[in-house]
Formats: sequence, structure tokens, C-alpha cells
Amino acid sequence: MPSNKHKNQGNKINDDTMTPPNKQNTPSQDYEDDEIEEMQDTDFKKFMIRTFRSFQKQILELQKSLLDRIENLSRENEILRKNQNEMQKLVEQESVIVKRNQNEMKSSIDQMTNTLESLKNGVSETEERILDLEDRAQENIQSNQRKEEEIRNLKNIVGNLQDTIKKTNIRVLGVPEGTEREKGLEGLFSEILAENFPGLEKDRDILVQEAHRTPSKHDQKRSSPRHVVIKLTAVKHKEKILKCAREKRQITLRGSPIRLTADFSSETLQARREWRDIAQVLREKNCQPRILYPAKLSFVNEGEIKTFHSKQKLKDFAATCPSLQKILKDVLHSEHRNTAINMKEGKGRTPTSKRAWDAQSIY
Repeated sequence: MPSNKHKNQGNKINDDTMTPPNKQNTPSQDYEDDEIEEMQDTDFKKFMIRTFRSFQKQILELQKSLLDRIENLSRENEILRKNQNEMQKLVEQESVIVKRNQNEMKSSIDQMTNTLESLKNGVSETEERILDLEDRAQENIQSNQRKEEEIRNLKNIVGNLQDTIKKTNIRVLGVPEGTEREKGLEGLFSEILAENFPGLEKDRDILVQEAHRTPSKHDQKRSSPRHVVIKLTAVKHKEKILKCAREKRQITLRGSPIRLTADFSSETLQARREWRDIAQVLREKNCQPRILYPAKLSFVNEGEIKTFHSKQKLKDFAATCPSLQKILKDVLHSEHRNTAINMKEGKGRTPTSKRAWDAQSIY
């Protein structure tokens, strides 16, 4: 019995070492330790055989399971290897693409750098040209200003010459065409003096040197008659006649109204016309305005006679004289607005006939 017991203990140890990790049910588990010790040799052999076969079966199953797992692992490994190869190919392709893109980008950067350099050079050249053009433009502006100043001076000289030539002339407006056929223009002027200024008509010193209509050619489409220009022998005779005309105000020829005015150049007439509104305001304030030869404004201000050659000088003086500034405030602002509107609309000068009538109205 002791030997059997020892043998059974050895088998028990072997059973413990051979037990699979998952501890599946074995024949030895169907018996208690005491039962195994009480077994006979024959039964024990049978028991050992069953146990061995059970272990063998479990080992086979475990071997099969391991083989299946190894096969699965191999298959997964193959898949991973394929994926790795594909990934490596993709990485290589991407590397090639990235490298090509880098080369293209580098080439583009080089081109952009060259382009920027060219643009910088172009900008520098353009700036130099602009500076050169600005210098030329400034020179042209200064040259144009000098030319405009010369033109203004020449116009003033020409206007003064014209005014000097016309200094003894009287311009008669409103005389119907053909009225001079019987007596001529000289006789017609004598008739005007006799009808309006009997005392002057008898003055033997008043002599007509020349008389003509202007323009020289009659235009059938012209609605108003041409002006009659009377050239006298002395300026004092012209001044005497115009003074009488201002005092009488209403001048007629055979009962029809006409006008007498000094004969000026178109520039002087324009300058005289520009004093009209200011003279009217001053007349309403009893400042006794006069338009002196050729186009100067004279009036009485605070007991003193003031004379101005231009509106700018009048504005500068009005700025120092509050009472005068108050009188002329509206008309000066109105003149400024009208000038701006006329320049914006491109309006030119008033026709000569209109200027002449306006000049007479303020003379």
C-alpha cells in the first residue's frame, strides 16, 4: 500500500503539471483523493489511461488552436507586410511628388524673386520718370503762368490802345437801320442833339470827325439794329454830351428811345458791366457811384470819395470798413456765386450789344 500511495502521489504531481491552462474537466477530477488512493492497480491503470487520453485530446485541441492562431497571425502578418509595402510605395510616391513640388515651388520663388526685382527696377525707373515729368509739369505750369500773365498784359495794352483810339467816340444804340439814308449818320447825330440837347446842337465847337455803323455789314438775321459810332474831335465834347444824357436820362430819336454811351473796347465794357450791381446798391444807399474812364468805380464813403480799379481791391477795403462791408455783403457774395456758376456752366461773355446797353445803364 505505501508504494501504491507513493506512486499515486507521483501521478498526482504529473497530473498537476500536465493540467492545461484552461483546466478542462479530466477523469481525475471525477474522483476524490481518497478514492484514488483506494483504487486497485487495474482500476488505476484504467484511470491513468483515461487521464492520458484526455490529456492527449486536450493537447491536440490546444495544438490545433495554436496552429489556427499561428495561421491567423501569419495571415495578418502577410496583410501587414502588404500594407507596409503599399504604404512604403505611397510614401515613396508622395516623396517624389513633394520633391517635385518643392522644385516647382523653388522655381516659382526664383521667378517671383526675379519678377519682384524687375518690378523694383521698373518702379525706380517710373519714379524717376514721374519726378522728371513733375519737374517738366512744374516748368510748364510756370511757363504757362508767365504766358498767361503776358497775354493779360498784352490784352490790357491792346484794350488801353483801343480805349485810347476810341476815347473821343460816342456809341449810339437803338437807331433803326436805314434812318440815315436822308441825312447820313452825321446829320442824324445833329438831329439827335437838336431833339434832346438844343443848346449843344448850336455849339459850333462840337464837330463830328467820322461816323459809321458797326459791324460794317448788315446781317438780315440780326434782330437789333447795328450800333452807330460817332467820332468827335475832342474828348471834352464827348464828356459834355454824355453828361447831358445822364441828366436827361430819356434820349429819343423822332420819338423812339435810344441810348448814348462812350465807345469802349469789349474788355472795358465787360469790366464796366461787372460794376453794375455794386453801383446799383451804392446808389440806393445814396453813395453817389460813378463809373470813371475807363472802368473805375468811384463813390462817396463816410464823406470821402473812394476809387477802385478792381473788385478785389474793393473787397479788401470793405473788409476794413464794417459799414461798407454790411452794404456790399449780399452783392459781393452774389457776384462770387454767379462767377462760379458761369465758370461751371461754361458761359462766355455777354454779347457786345448787351454789354453796351448795360454799360450805359450804369454810366
